[in-house]
Amino acid sequence: MKNLFNKILVLGVAGVMMASCGSPKKMAKNANLVSVNSEPETMEVVAGKINEKVTVNFPAKYFNKKAVVEATPVLVYQGGEVAGEPVMLQGEKVTENHTLVSYEGGSVSRSFTFDYVKGMEKSHLELRMKVLYKGNEIPYPEAYKLADGANTTYMMAKQEGSLVYAPDNYQPIIPEETEAQILYNINSSTVRYSQLKSDQIKAFEDFLAQAKADERRTIKGTKIVAYASPDGTMKFNTSLSEKRAKTANKAFTKTINKKVAVEAPVTSTSISEDWNGFKELVAKSNIEDKDLILRVLDMYSDPEVRESEIKNMSQVYTILAQDILPQLRRARFITSIDFKNYTNDELKDLINSNIEILDEEALLHAASIVKDMDVKAKLYKKASNKYNSDRAKVNAAVVALYENDLKAAQSALSSVNNKDTYYFNTLGVVALRKGDCQAAKANFAKSDLDAATSNLAVIDIKEGKYAEALSKYKSVNAKGFNFVLANILNNNLDAALNSANSNKKCSATCPNMNYLKAVIYARQGKTDLAKKALEVVKGNKKLAAHAENDIEFAKL
Repeated sequence: MKNLFNKILVLGVAGVMMASCGSPKKMAKNANLVSVNSEPETMEVVAGKINEKVTVNFPAKYFNKKAVVEATPVLVYQGGEVAGEPVMLQGEKVTENHTLVSYEGGSVSRSFTFDYVKGMEKSHLELRMKVLYKGNEIPYPEAYKLADGANTTYMMAKQEGSLVYAPDNYQPIIPEETEAQILYNINSSTVRYSQLKSDQIKAFEDFLAQAKADERRTIKGTKIVAYASPDGTMKFNTSLSEKRAKTANKAFTKTINKKVAVEAPVTSTSISEDWNGFKELVAKSNIEDKDLILRVLDMYSDPEVRESEIKNMSQVYTILAQDILPQLRRARFITSIDFKNYTNDELKDLINSNIEILDEEALLHAASIVKDMDVKAKLYKKASNKYNSDRAKVNAAVVALYENDLKAAQSALSSVNNKDTYYFNTLGVVALRKGDCQAAKANFAKSDLDAATSNLAVIDIKEGKYAEALSKYKSVNAKGFNFVLANILNNNLDAALNSANSNKKCSATCPNMNYLKAVIYARQGKTDLAKKALEVVKGNKKLAAHAENDIEFAKL
């Protein structure tokens, strides 16, 4: 009996010790002794992922030395739930290769990542735990509730992309020049009568008369430039060219302009030796040693040295004296004319009445001043077909993108030969709208447009690089919705609000901008102002529905 009593006593003491150590059942029963938390307290979606760090704290004498605990994070949302990878914890006497938790207590932290799916805006994270002991599963009475909601504010970024039309080179006023010249005999400044009756002078007079009668043309003035050929001394040639300038001016005034009667200023100047004209004529000639002559001109800048070196080539100089130098003893009449191009109103009329007379620049400019997108597309198609205009093709793609026709935009861009900064920005927008951020990024990087920089900032926002996005917006003249959003994501709330309020009209009436203002006010704790901004949002059903589940407004 004594031995039996002793055995019972020993068993009783062992039972008490087991209970104090925390039996597997009591581990679950005493779940309230375990503290669990997660960071951040409000989940946030970044680049399509939700990252959360969960920490479990076990008190001393809680974790049974022979037990295993399975802890599973579960994200519960509207429409379902998704479980993270379970974390296995073991007591000191378990021989598995799990994370050890001391009988003296301790904490375990793990980071989990969940892929975002629609509906997770309204969600919560919980930790479900159960004890595994000798083949049995003992679930904890309830899950530990952790973070509430998932912030998806970054997803509001406008992803249509900033578009820029390739510019036209249309000139409202086109400068024109018409020119004629007279030749002099060697060492003479006398204007020969025959020179004033040449076919060239007659054509010059006829053109001036036509320009004078043309309502679109205005004769601005005539510049007379007289020269001496580069043979002889510099002193003599300087004096000779000045005399020729005077006689040429007198001839123009008393003969040519007397016939045409153009009331425009006439100026005269002289150039002592016409080396530029000499070089140009030699280059165009068939003279056998012209390359040698041109090298001499490049080697020597002193006119007397040039002349001496060329005269040393006696046979060549004879040819120059016969064929080249006489053409340089001259005076040029250069008349400047302004041509008044079609006005915008005239272009709009010509689109319908006589489109065929419009050149490439006129078509591109006409397209830029009309508002009707179908007419724009028609004009760009005309310029593309008639002139194979790459700018027209790029702009046709821009029109297609404004019309949300990705297929047409891609087709227009496919035949562009000159792939310039406007082409790459437009192609990048096509890729962005297709969801191919890598291709979009590569194309935007090849464009130096401010729009391309802003478009790269959108990709930064999508990828969770909020500081980089804001730095890009600050490097260009950025404003608007995405700029405000970038400031919010960087927690620059005052800057965001100032930018949102900068457009007075939109600030008061635009649902999208007021949604961002509501986010700003909610983060600042200005509940009444946040509610007032959301009143504007109610007019947009999609935004209003989004606001109902937005964790940004949980405190409202």
